[in-house]
Amino acid sequence: MHADLSGKVAVITGGARGLGYSLATALAAQGVAVGLIDLLDGVSGSAATLARDHGVATASVQVDVTDAAALDAAFTELEAKLGTADILVTAAGITMWGDSVDVTTAAWNKVIGVNLNGTFFASQSFARRLLASGKPGSAIFIASMSGLIINVPQFQASYSASKAAVSHLAKSLAVEWAQSGIRVNAIAPGYFLSDMTRQFTTENPDLATQWTSTIPLGRMGEPEDLHGLTTFLASEASAYITAQTIVIDGGYTAL
Repeated sequence: MHADLSGKVAVITGGARGLGYSLATALAAQGVAVGLIDLLDGVSGSAATLARDHGVATASVQVDVTDAAALDAAFTELEAKLGTADILVTAAGITMWGDSVDVTTAAWNKVIGVNLNGTFFASQSFARRLLASGKPGSAIFIASMSGLIINVPQFQASYSASKAAVSHLAKSLAVEWAQSGIRVNAIAPGYFLSDMTRQFTTENPDLATQWTSTIPLGRMGEPEDLHGLTTFLASEASAYITAQTIVIDGGYTAL
């Protein structure tokens, strides 16, 4: 447990389900009030479940992270209900597969829009409020090992490019906001059994076997494997860590 997290406020994008919701539970278990942002209808139910299971204040807003104005309004709404966010986790993300020569402009822009633009817009809204109040904070971007290596056999150029950009964005903003006490880091997961990935691997067991065979630890990650690093980066235990991308992949990128 990180005692300094109790009473803090976190905003998590992509928080209705999957990795985003899992990381929200990790923070709520530390006594952090949680605001969830997601485009999915179920975001309000997820917030209610968090409040019931962990006894913390929660709130939610259904909004598209690619709409900067609407996203900023969502931060205003969450701030009114919970207070100024001390912690940001940007877990909203999508991927598309396909040969790059066939990728449409719309498909490319959608992936870049959610993964990169959505991360930037959320960090803008987060930092604006901290800078105005003079408070420190910690932003944690969910990048990917795909920003460092190329996944095979699937073709995901837009996803890999967007996640590489997320990692570099973390460095850029960390340096820009360092003197104001706002730290920015990224977590780069490897192959993780999120809700969507679990469904895909069930339908494509041969591909799941191929992925797992190249992971030194011999398994895909579970969402809980990200909890320790997330709460560490949110807390003052990591006060001297900023501008970093930390890979959690079971050793995959070491090969």
